[in-house]
Amino acid sequence: MKRFMIFAAVACALSAEAKKEESYLFTYFTGNAPEQEQIHYALSSDGWNYTPLNDGAPVILSDTIALKKCVRDPHILRGHDGWFYQVITDMRCWDGWSSNRGLILMRSRDLIKWEHHAINFPDRYKGTDFAKVTRVWAPQTILDDKAGKYMVYYSLRTGDEQPIPYDRVYWNYANADFSDLEGEPQVLFDVHDAAIDTDIVKDDNGDYHVFFKTEGAKQKGIKQFITKDLHNLLSMQPRAEFCQDTNEAVEGSGVFRLHDGTWVLMYDCYGAHHYQFCKSTDLLTFKAVKNTKTHGKFTPRHGTVIAITPEERDRLETWSRLMVATRDLKQRAVPTLTLDQLKGRKAMLQDLQSVLDGPVDIKTYKAAEARLKTFFSK
Repeated sequence: MKRFMIFAAVACALSAEAKKEESYLFTYFTGNAPEQEQIHYALSSDGWNYTPLNDGAPVILSDTIALKKCVRDPHILRGHDGWFYQVITDMRCWDGWSSNRGLILMRSRDLIKWEHHAINFPDRYKGTDFAKVTRVWAPQTILDDKAGKYMVYYSLRTGDEQPIPYDRVYWNYANADFSDLEGEPQVLFDVHDAAIDTDIVKDDNGDYHVFFKTEGAKQKGIKQFITKDLHNLLSMQPRAEFCQDTNEAVEGSGVFRLHDGTWVLMYDCYGAHHYQFCKSTDLLTFKAVKNTKTHGKFTPRHGTVIAITPEERDRLETWSRLMVATRDLKQRAVPTLTLDQLKGRKAMLQDLQSVLDGPVDIKTYKAAEARLKTFFSK
């Protein structure tokens, strides 16, 4: 009987743990035009089907965080320290594919308001070969357990006749407040040809799975290293097999885990203009499950997914409704409002904007929603 009670207690604890994070947040951009190179959010209950927040509009405007006023490839990570981290390509593709010179580091306590720091390599590494970069692509972050620091890794190139003639994957540690990179970039791995869009996850056995795109090879696709030590990749060769379950051109791999333990590999089928989601139980073989649509409000490009809690989802959805309501009230045509609403619109908009500009607080958001409901009942 005592053994059963212990087992039941453990089972309940595991069940409660599994319920802590029961939704999924996808952060992404939507296209190559400047107005599409913005950060968007979408939510999912199952990890396969997503609904965009903010009615499909950006949730973070690039001109508020990026030197190039455009961004791509957002990667999001739940930290072990209560922070969420995003790292992003600082790039405007209309300036050319070899026109960006750095990346953006961001962190947040609530997924809504973000501290941000743009790292411009020509300034940060003045006088070194890294000041000659022509592109710094698709940064991502992972905790280095041994060092107790966050690693930021990315592909970097300086040009055909320069010291780094093809896209090679490098890394730095981020500093303590995630506002800068420590030291000079170090090579993470080198396949002696262009490699981009690296994504790293750790499995239950303590193995790191290092996914990347073979950008320079004749046959392009997603491959992976498997290692116990992230700093030992220079002595290794990637697995021969490709990971994608499609013949379409792909990039931007991202791997996350569902609550039932299933792994999901997703990637951007950029030529076909859709995302594809695949499932796996072993991180070795992947079976396609879902393609996103090529039209509508949810048309993601290279991004990443994390699991979130019910409280985090409620906060994001409430904030999103306020954002949409504020925008809608600003744009409402006069004939659609009553005289009382017309008289009170300016004050209501000031109220809503004050709430959105203020501290992130779910009670404050819900109170503002209640006031807005009263406003429209007049």
